[in-house]
Amino acid sequence: MSSTIFAPITGRGGAVTVLRISGPAALEHVAALTSLPPPRHAGLRRLSWQGRVLDHAVVTIFPAPNSFTGEDCAELSLHGGRAVFAAVSAAISALGARPAEPGEFSRRAHLNGRLDLLAAEAMADLIAAETEAQRRLALDQGAALGAQCAAWRESLRQIMAQQEALIDFPDEDLPPEVENALLARISTLHAEMQALLATAPAAERLREGLEFVILGPPNAGKSTLLNALAGADIAIVSPTPGTTRDAIGVRIDLAGVPVHFTDTAGLRPSDDPIEAEGVRRAQSRAAGADLVIAVAGPDQDFGTPPPGVEVLRVRTKADLHVGGPELSVSASTGQGMDALRARLAGIAAQLTEISAPAALARPRQVACVRDTAEALARALAEPEPELRGEDLRTAAIALARLTGAIGVEAILDAVFSGFCIGK
Repeated sequence: MSSTIFAPITGRGGAVTVLRISGPAALEHVAALTSLPPPRHAGLRRLSWQGRVLDHAVVTIFPAPNSFTGEDCAELSLHGGRAVFAAVSAAISALGARPAEPGEFSRRAHLNGRLDLLAAEAMADLIAAETEAQRRLALDQGAALGAQCAAWRESLRQIMAQQEALIDFPDEDLPPEVENALLARISTLHAEMQALLATAPAAERLREGLEFVILGPPNAGKSTLLNALAGADIAIVSPTPGTTRDAIGVRIDLAGVPVHFTDTAGLRPSDDPIEAEGVRRAQSRAAGADLVIAVAGPDQDFGTPPPGVEVLRVRTKADLHVGGPELSVSASTGQGMDALRARLAGIAAQLTEISAPAALARPRQVACVRDTAEALARALAEPEPELRGEDLRTAAIALARLTGAIGVEAILDAVFSGFCIGK
């Protein structure tokens, strides 16, 4: 981290672009362009380089360690034009700084103890949040999960201290109640982790978004239904059977839950290799969906849905027939569409419902907690105190990986590479 880096930390194209500079020479570079304001006080300054004015900018400096990265930092609020940004960037590059890699500011913040991995992941998810439910999940992930992890670390520390006492004083005739109490604490900690692991599928679905696939025979009104749900012309609608030959989708905010709705090719045997491939893709997408919306017209059969997938049957073209036991809609007149949207929103909420305050929303987090719980399970089953102590140390190492306290070099790239340049 000996280099000084810079990057915009705001979106491009607005009235103002904020350029962050971080590293050992950050303040020196800014001082070469203008006079420095007092730390953490914004000051309007004229930026000049090699005898020419670059911009009039608001300059704020953050000496180490009280900055986002823990290093000397400066932020230049520039006018948002491309030419202004290019000129200031060229000057800073000439002074010796280099453009930041994706996530490099956040990675330095982690390495300098300003940000643990849970907080970094939560920040990335907050930036990427599309819906209100995702925003809440990201904030809970950073706060509630961090607090839960801290409580587990302290509990495990006390358990390990008690276990070491049992190992160090084997001839002291300690009453059996001491070991029983220790095993009870391990069991309680293990149960808490198992309960949190149970929240992972719903949290991951909420973070990634749900997949609802519209499936049915040709001319069942699948494309018309997709367009009605999206409120836009996403798929081509035609009375000609087999018009849709590939999976066509749109992402919709469904009562706070991001849902990707996919229209598929009509299911029927076909000698046309392109249509046959479309049918195969439709069946493949349906098999991996969170929900299959089985669609059929008035005189059509719903067919057999893929096994193991939740199915909602919808009879379309309700304006042309008397409704049956299924949910009936007419995408062209709007009949039944409010009821369908409410039903879909209820299913989406159920699939992403998280009962606990904290949740594991990423596979890395799940793996860390699962490894910790498995080590605790081995410790519970181990009668020998020395071997049980080794299992507890294994559990502590796995738990430390959750926040990045130890052994994280191999996963840092995976965590921070998903950030945008300015983070």
